[in-house]
Amino acid sequence: MNVYREYNQEQLDRQFNVRLHVPGYNAYFERWEKLSRQTEKEFTHLKDVCYASHPLECLDIYPAKHPLSKTLIFIHGGYWHLLDKSMFHFLAGHFFQYNVTTVFINYPLAPEASIDTIVMSCRQAIGWLHNNIIRFNGDPAQLYVMGHSAGGHLAAMLLAEADANLFQGVITLSGLFRLEPIMHSYLNDVLHIDAATAIKNSPVLLERAIACPMLLATGTNETEEFIIQSKELYDRWKSNNKNVELLTIADKNHYSIVDAVIETDSALASAIIRLMKIER
Repeated sequence: MNVYREYNQEQLDRQFNVRLHVPGYNAYFERWEKLSRQTEKEFTHLKDVCYASHPLECLDIYPAKHPLSKTLIFIHGGYWHLLDKSMFHFLAGHFFQYNVTTVFINYPLAPEASIDTIVMSCRQAIGWLHNNIIRFNGDPAQLYVMGHSAGGHLAAMLLAEADANLFQGVITLSGLFRLEPIMHSYLNDVLHIDAATAIKNSPVLLERAIACPMLLATGTNETEEFIIQSKELYDRWKSNNKNVELLTIADKNHYSIVDAVIETDSALASAIIRLMKIER
């Protein structure tokens, strides 16, 4: 019996259980943690800067060397209920060489927090950064957002908000943009998404508030659902904004696509440099 598209329950669950498709996936987490702890030693940064009242509503900030720098805001994934901003600090060293301030967002996690609450929390973080980033050598007029997996969903949701003009570009890495299949999968045991929430929080069903540059990246070694959802959002939003790019990275999976951000010879790294108009 099909529960969504052509998938039965087992097939749909496999689409989103990405660890099944990446043998040795934990090696990515271990390496990212090691590199991130080394990055903390090498670069000046501030940890757990509060942007709202919940204990997880905090930021880690790596200021650029010079004031009024471009600022990249990273939103981690983990299906809205796992992981932490600190795992991704290794990205900051790469962008520091371009005089970019890098910010890592934490947000309340499910099941304690609903999808609505998580989206609102990320919007609060952006608002706080717009008002305060100048204190950390960032330029409030040059904010860019990058999100991986569920973080890609949250980054895209920011574009459906009236305050989306607070930033200049969005990059999603293996994002999720339609929540209906998530609602029918094993993940909903934790997330508790209902039909109304799925509709309200699916970027493919929403209009964009601003047509800033957007890059939607996936790897060829993703599951079909991740590839379909990025293509679907691209088709949905390109009609009223020609500055949307869909990029498929050869031989990258759900985790190695994050590595491609800092691989200087990768198509993804080059596309990010172009979108952010970074001078090498």
